[in-house]
Amino acid sequence: MAILVTGGAGFIGSHTCVELLNAGYDIVVVDNYYNSSPKSLDRVRELTGKDFKQYECDIRDSEGMDKIFKENKIDAVIHFAGLKAVGESCRKPMEYYDNNIGGTVKLCQVMRDNGCKNIVFSSSATVYGMNNVSPLKETMKAGGTTNPYGTTKYMIEIILEDICKADEEWNATLLRYFNPIGAHKSGRIGENPNGIPNNLMPYITQVAIGRLPCLSVFGNDYDTPDGTGVRDYIHVVDLADGHVKAVKNILEGKKGVQIFNLGTGKGYSVLDIINGFEKATGVKINYKIVDRRPGDIATCYSDPSKAKEVLGWEAKRDIEEMCEDSWRWQSQNPNGFED
Repeated sequence: MAILVTGGAGFIGSHTCVELLNAGYDIVVVDNYYNSSPKSLDRVRELTGKDFKQYECDIRDSEGMDKIFKENKIDAVIHFAGLKAVGESCRKPMEYYDNNIGGTVKLCQVMRDNGCKNIVFSSSATVYGMNNVSPLKETMKAGGTTNPYGTTKYMIEIILEDICKADEEWNATLLRYFNPIGAHKSGRIGENPNGIPNNLMPYITQVAIGRLPCLSVFGNDYDTPDGTGVRDYIHVVDLADGHVKAVKNILEGKKGVQIFNLGTGKGYSVLDIINGFEKATGVKINYKIVDRRPGDIATCYSDPSKAKEVLGWEAKRDIEEMCEDSWRWQSQNPNGFED
C-alpha cells in the first residue's frame, strides 16, 4: 500500500512525507522542483530513517505520470503540486489555470486509467471568497474568490466533486487549509521559497537573517483590531498530521466527497505575528506599511470543529512554537537547502 505525494518536495509536502513515513505508510514522491528542492527529500530520509521512491516529473506529463503508476501500486494520492502565490496569480493567471487545473485533470485521468480513485486534495481557505464571515465553516457557500490562485482551488474542488458524482468508486477529501507556518522541530526542513517570498513568515525570517532588508506589510487600514490583515496561522506539522488522518479515513472506506477545514480557529494579525516572532526569538523585525495587495481580504479564520469530530484531528501547536520553529529552520539554514 503506497501513497503518491505530488509536490512532495515542497514545504507542506515534505513535512507530510515525514508524518506519513512515521505513521507506517509507504510513499512515492513526484515533483518537478519548480519551487522546491530535491534536497528536502534527502532530509526526509534522514529524519525518518526510511527510504522511498522519488520521481522528477510534471503532473501535466501524462506519459511520465502513467509510468509512475505502472511501476508502483498506488492506493491513494495526496495532491499538493501546484502554483501557490496569490499576488503572482493576479499577474500570471494563464499559468495558474494551466498548471493547477490542467495538471489536476491530467493527474485524475492517469489515476482513473490505473484504477486509483482515492485523492486527498490540498485546497485552501481562499475558496470561501469574500462573501462569508469568519469563522468559516465547510457548510458555507464557496466561490466569490478574489484571485486566480483561489479560483483554481475552487474549480478543482468542483471538478473533483463532479468526478465523484459521475463514478461512485471515486473518493475525494478536500482539505481547506489556512496559513501554514513553522517548520520541523529538528530545523532540517522548512519553507524554502525561490526568490522573494510571497508568504509572511518566510519573509519575516529572511529579514531576521539579513537576506532581505525590510518586511512590507500590505495595508494597515483594514477593519481589524490593528488595521492589518487577520489570518488563521497553523503549524505545518499539525497540517501534515491532518493529511495523514485524511488519507487514513479514505483508505478505511469513507466514500464520496468530504470537506474539512484545517486551522486553529484563531485569528492573528500581521502585527501580531511580527510581535510574536520578536518575542519568541529576541530578533527585531524591520517593517514598513505599504499599499494593500490585490486579492487580499481583511479577516480569515476557521471553524475546525468538523475535522476534530470526524477525523479526530486538531491543531496542537501555538503561535510561539510556530515562530520558534520557523526561526530555528531559517537560522540553521540561512540559504535554505543550498547550505
